[in-house]
Amino acid sequence: MSLLFSPLTIKSITLKNRLVMSPMCMYSAIDGLPNDWHYVHYTSRAIGGAGLIIQEATAVNPEGRISYADLGIWSDAHTEQYKPIVSAIKKYGCVPGIQLAHAGRKASCEVSWNKGWQIQEGPDSWQTVAPSPIPFHERDIIPHELTITEIQALVQDFKAAAQRAVEAGYEVIEIHAAHGYLIHEFYSPLSNQRTDEYGGSFENRIRFLLEIIAGVQEVWPADLPLFVRISATDWMGTEGWDTPDSVALAKILKAKGVDLIDCSTAANVRHAEIPVGPNYQVPFADAIRNQAGIMTGAVGLITEAAQAEEILQAGKADLIFLARVLLRDPYFPLHAASELNAPVEWQKQYERARPV
Repeated sequence: MSLLFSPLTIKSITLKNRLVMSPMCMYSAIDGLPNDWHYVHYTSRAIGGAGLIIQEATAVNPEGRISYADLGIWSDAHTEQYKPIVSAIKKYGCVPGIQLAHAGRKASCEVSWNKGWQIQEGPDSWQTVAPSPIPFHERDIIPHELTITEIQALVQDFKAAAQRAVEAGYEVIEIHAAHGYLIHEFYSPLSNQRTDEYGGSFENRIRFLLEIIAGVQEVWPADLPLFVRISATDWMGTEGWDTPDSVALAKILKAKGVDLIDCSTAANVRHAEIPVGPNYQVPFADAIRNQAGIMTGAVGLITEAAQAEEILQAGKADLIFLARVLLRDPYFPLHAASELNAPVEWQKQYERARPV
């Protein structure tokens, strides 16, 4: 029996399979609001058979967007716009999730197809913020070093965003603490040179993330899953954040009530040497799962059904997060099920196209 197409229950939510649509920015919003593009994009992947869809990085305040075209959830108007998308995802047998994010020093950027450089002036730019005044790229503006009062306000922004996610009907929240964005900037010593209670020691550098989780848990129902995406390594050895740090953090997150660690890597410094290739991030999901005793998601160049199945069968992860393969093929889950001879339901409108 295929593990990839076996159900997984996390708290009160049961995923019909282990295939997750990973958050991927569409850079197609205006004022943070979703539109027809997002409705069609996400509904298509639900019809295509994904077990869980985690909506792209959704900013908790306007300055937290990577670009002016990112999604946001900082107002009640956003909440209302997400409800039809959430309803459609559920209608077609998929669980709707949302990734709450703040881009930190990597905000105020152009959209990806316009090269993605940071915009430093004009109506589509704004002052970036970070734990320390260290830019990501030498050409970037120097980020504003957050005060303790401002840090505490950001925790409240995440809490308010989580409350709106509840009202919109999402059933999974993922806190985006990876890829060199604000939370990652705090826990990595490469980007955090603070000397107060948010810098220096491991315990101080993870404080911001723990405070966000505590705030989110005040409003997020206890019976719904809470995920955290981390960059499990900076790919800079002991100079930066690395696997032992991630395992230690995962143990703490498990004790705090987090259900799953979504294990990505990198993107906090430009000069890291990354051995990109199939399964290159899977060892981190494996180490965290089996050393910290918490569920993990594997992500990164997982493009084949048999490849995904092997990861699960070997006990290296509990969920498989798919990214670009789902941009190429919204119906990858249906095709993967056929390859693995796994019985899955097709939408009745498409049933006549099922391979025989």
